[in-house]
Amino acid sequence: MRGNGQGMAEPQQRPPGTIAAMAHKPDHGENSYRGNGRLTGKATVVTGADSGIGRAVAIAFAREGADVVISYLNEHEDARDTASYVEAAGRRAVLVPGDLADRAVCERVAATAAEESGYIDVLVNNAAYQMTHESIEEITDEEWTRTFDINIHAMFRLAKAALPHLRSGASIINTSSVNYDMPRPTLLPYATTKGAIANFTAGLAQMLGDRGVRVNAVAPGPIWTPLIPSTMPPEHVEEFGKNTPLGRPGQPAEVAPVYVLLASDEASYISGAIVPVTGGKPIL
Repeated sequence: MRGNGQGMAEPQQRPPGTIAAMAHKPDHGENSYRGNGRLTGKATVVTGADSGIGRAVAIAFAREGADVVISYLNEHEDARDTASYVEAAGRRAVLVPGDLADRAVCERVAATAAEESGYIDVLVNNAAYQMTHESIEEITDEEWTRTFDINIHAMFRLAKAALPHLRSGASIINTSSVNYDMPRPTLLPYATTKGAIANFTAGLAQMLGDRGVRVNAVAPGPIWTPLIPSTMPPEHVEEFGKNTPLGRPGQPAEVAPVYVLLASDEASYISGAIVPVTGGKPIL
């Protein structure tokens, strides 16, 4: 099987997947991202930061001068590896494992971040869950509920828990998806939550504007992460990203700079935006 458009076989994994089990490792910017001090001294939280987009964002944030609280489910090896890159950049990394479907875990993530620095400057709501189904009959009530718990309910709970610790000028960045605009039917629960995230972002930006807190979202297209070989059948993985105008999946390192911009003071008048990173797929 040509697993990722790169001509390499990619073994299937059980969700949520790990980097170590991937034949073709994603590029998180480990060897390429160069910081310019754009986030110096900021205290940040990144959920789903063990791998994929979350790891790339954590690495970029650290190299831009930020400390990072790394929230993740149970991929301890990957999370420790992310932390090592943050620490190699001279910044503090704090690991907080746990299932964000649990309200108490969301509250613990925010509390830990506040205890570390006394405040929070940037909250990146990135953790997500998806599975692929060909028919609605295959989707159980339990899976539908879990997808919403992780993808959108956790964002609400994290934002609410973090808000007392967000300073004026702080920002919340939510990970939506190209699926909010072009929902893929085989990802019905996931795509539905991504539409909810777009509306949550727009509404929360208006609600928090007078507190000096900006809220934005990033809408990635097909990005090569462990989530892909662990939640999609081989035939989908083989074609992943080939239907974009650029003809390939993106790498996590190609998404992270947008989060850096939105987290930085340079984006002081950007709020309520959804920024597409889709390899040319239009979001209008």
